[in-house]
Amino acid sequence: MIYLRLFYEFFKVGLFSIGGGLATLPFLYHISDTTGWFTHSQLADMVAISESTPGPIGVNMATYVGFTTSGVLGAVVATIGLITPSVIVILIIAGFLKVFRDNQYVKGAFYGLRPASTGLITAAGFSVILISLFQLDLYHATGSVWDLFNWKGILLAIVIFALTRVFKKLHPAVFILACAVVGIVFGFAGGTV
Repeated sequence: MIYLRLFYEFFKVGLFSIGGGLATLPFLYHISDTTGWFTHSQLADMVAISESTPGPIGVNMATYVGFTTSGVLGAVVATIGLITPSVIVILIIAGFLKVFRDNQYVKGAFYGLRPASTGLITAAGFSVILISLFQLDLYHATGSVWDLFNWKGILLAIVIFALTRVFKKLHPAVFILACAVVGIVFGFAGGTV
């Protein structure tokens, strides 16, 4: 039954998240809230891992959730669920696109999809910032403004931003690896970033 639910949830994500992998984040938050398969902070980890590994972000996140939920078979089912709507839509569109390529309605539809996907990606970016730089749960528990901010995360973001300005020629993988090392060091030290 879990496999059918994984396929269904990720089929919906694949069907409605237009604009790439980060556009899947609002849907993944919804899955987190309704299924309890993962927390919002685990979702932030998923984004970091998915950004760091080769392949499309959305597919990587579906595979990650499927694997953590139900092992290798769960990873395969969630991934297939995510990509199935795209395959179906592409097959349908490919047949009609040649005929309707210059149709004003088709052009209008693609024009309208751009701002929608931009909005979804922007919302996802704000969600990642909120999780990474703020500690809302701790703030609500203590009421202290000092506890609202994730100071280690803010410091790391400032350092990485400064380093990317100074060392512009370094490959982004260097910064990703450096952040992974910092995360591992903080993890072993008993803290979180």
